[in-house]
Amino acid sequence: MRIRTTAASAALLLAALTACGGGGDNAADTKPAPAPPAAASPTPTPGEVEKGMSLGTPARTTGDGGTGVLEITPDTIVFAQKAGDQTPENGLFVVVTMRDKAMTAVAADEPAPISGGGWKWMAADGQMLSFDTGNSSMVTLDGYNEADPVQPGGYQMRSQVFDLTPAQAKGGTLIYIDGEEKAFRWQMPSVDSGPRVADVRKQLAG
Repeated sequence: MRIRTTAASAALLLAALTACGGGGDNAADTKPAPAPPAAASPTPTPGEVEKGMSLGTPARTTGDGGTGVLEITPDTIVFAQKAGDQTPENGLFVVVTMRDKAMTAVAADEPAPISGGGWKWMAADGQMLSFDTGNSSMVTLDGYNEADPVQPGGYQMRSQVFDLTPAQAKGGTLIYIDGEEKAFRWQMPSVDSGPRVADVRKQLAG
């Protein structure tokens, strides 16, 4: 009698376990597989600003029309309230000198401003300013005004002048757009800096 009771209990327990196991298998079959993690986007976040170079750092740029390579190095910046008998319309002349060196076997030049290339100034608040603001075009520097294409193996000293308000000049970014419409940025100091300050100051005083 005791043996039959034990066998009956075991049979009932086995049936219960079988029922539970079957329900679990069916639930697993109908549950959706977890979605794979999203892949990281290879493109930068919209609005992200590339890190700028510092004054004196060279950049290899494409010449006007995609011809040749220019290594451009902005090396000196000077802030002046006067240039000879010229007064800035907006408060400050900001003069930047740069060295353009041809790096390939063909002559290369900076794009003409009319093409949308060349030099621009970005104020700390993001305002974009062209080189021909105010009275900037009235200021020229001897020895820094070459305009012909740079011949292979050679270099030229050039300059760019901006007429800015003190707020626009402080903490600004110098931007150059090359022959392939690629932008290069240099973070500019807010005080006179670079190896040619004395020479630029002398010319502005004259």
